[in-house]
Amino acid sequence: MALLLEHEFKPLPADRQIETLPFLEAVAHLPPFFDCLGTPIVYSPVKADLNGNIKKIRAVYDSNPAKFKTLQNILEVEKEMHGSAWPKTGATLALMWLKRGLKFMLVLLQSISDGERDEEHPNLIRVNALKAYEIALKKYHGWMLQKLFMGSVYALPYKSDLLKALEKGKEVKEEESIEKIHQFLMRVTPILDAIYEMYTKMNAELSYKA
Repeated sequence: MALLLEHEFKPLPADRQIETLPFLEAVAHLPPFFDCLGTPIVYSPVKADLNGNIKKIRAVYDSNPAKFKTLQNILEVEKEMHGSAWPKTGATLALMWLKRGLKFMLVLLQSISDGERDEEHPNLIRVNALKAYEIALKKYHGWMLQKLFMGSVYALPYKSDLLKALEKGKEVKEEESIEKIHQFLMRVTPILDAIYEMYTKMNAELSYKA
């Protein structure tokens, strides 16, 4: 899958410490995924949010690469640095929202990979997108954003068109595309799980609505 496998994520090490720079370089290739979903009024802001949060984390990293070598370092240093304002500040907040956008993406792709579908309309991805939204984003969105998203599912592309877009327009058999999605998920899911685990352990997760 041209878009998803364009830049490799490093395997999660045994100590579950994620190096900041390789993570940012890999994740920087993923925001165009949201172009493949159409509905610019909904997904362009999600893409822009992802890009913005990547830039914020990169700026913090670039300020002192040794100090911020891992994502864990970022949270630990910012907790000390920002005191009572933490975690609603800095790269900690940016990574919190970045992981939610990535979670939406991964749950959607996992659902498609698992073959979950509306049996009456098997080429639609509404079921997959609604599941991803419910799990990753809905509880952090206010009423207006929720309504906007619920309406957007009717403008999502067909599954065949999404897979073609992910292949950058190349015609590939569906089973080949699904296998590439599976490869991508095998690489990225453990990393995202480790980030969520880190936020839980450090009590850095916030539940306010956007």
